[in-house]
Amino acid sequence: MLSFALGIGTQNTQGDWLEIYYPAPLIDPDTRLTDAAAKVLDAPAGNAAVSFLPEHCAELAAALKAAGHAEQAELAESLAASQRPLVATFLSEDLPPQSAPEVYLKLHLLSHRLVKPHGVDLTGMFGLLRNVAWSSEGPIDIEELPARRLKARLEGRALSVDCVDKFPKMTDYVVPTGVRIGDTARVRLGAYLGEGTTVMHEGFVNFNAGAEGPGMIEGRISAGVMVGKGSDLGGGCSTMGTLSGGGNIVIKVGEGCLIGANAGIGIPLGDRCTVEAGLYITAGAKVTLLDDQGQVADTVAARELAGQDDLLLRRNSQNGRIECLTNKSAIALNEALHAND
Repeated sequence: MLSFALGIGTQNTQGDWLEIYYPAPLIDPDTRLTDAAAKVLDAPAGNAAVSFLPEHCAELAAALKAAGHAEQAELAESLAASQRPLVATFLSEDLPPQSAPEVYLKLHLLSHRLVKPHGVDLTGMFGLLRNVAWSSEGPIDIEELPARRLKARLEGRALSVDCVDKFPKMTDYVVPTGVRIGDTARVRLGAYLGEGTTVMHEGFVNFNAGAEGPGMIEGRISAGVMVGKGSDLGGGCSTMGTLSGGGNIVIKVGEGCLIGANAGIGIPLGDRCTVEAGLYITAGAKVTLLDDQGQVADTVAARELAGQDDLLLRRNSQNGRIECLTNKSAIALNEALHAND
């Protein structure tokens, strides 16, 4: 079994899932636990999302406790007081998700640091998620928003819509330990933030992407991109993800790297690489290689440098060409700056 979780969610008036919150998702759960839950809830074999009612919680809690899992039993007991729809999601294999509850469980696994980006199959997820108005009164189906807004006004309330998106912000579901986030709206559920990661106000972290930490993120980590330990992304910089032109190339940033302000990469970087501020390196960009004497050694497409360590990429201010030489100095992080205790 890949994962199991008990969740509480929101549905529209047609019974379609808008979102699901899993307080304590499990990775590689004990088969005794999943077998006990499946028996009580009459869950089918394989991957499944099974809705259940509050009156089932006592029997479920007793079964989970008998299986030796007190924490999950306590969670099941607490769900008995729910006024929201309940769901138990079983993932026996890592297959493309077939329902919104499966998608939300995989996003939770990422943000809980139980798996890393690219660690679970999210193929086809967009077709399973509805566009939602994330409001001061919770998630609302877009088609039902006008009626909900009118109802709120008639009852003397002002309903505020923070954003309209398929993804909620991560911190409404998971707040990992040891991180700082300047603007929580800029980190989506499904982001992976390792211990010691700081995301400043202009930083952005998409789903299925993130940073190992420690590190300073003042730029954009696009979907599918992972940033290694000790790397910094300068203000306004960009990493090209698979959803923004990167195709099937998996873009990553190695350890101890620095991408300067307003710079960007369309190739993966190895360790201890530096990209000069303002320089965007696309896969097809022509790069002049310099030897240790500063003489031209070759000219290659940037994709040929993908994943190599100790590169310093810069633009020659006199002739405008992109140059690459060995990065002689490692990027040392300021320990006080990155302290998130």
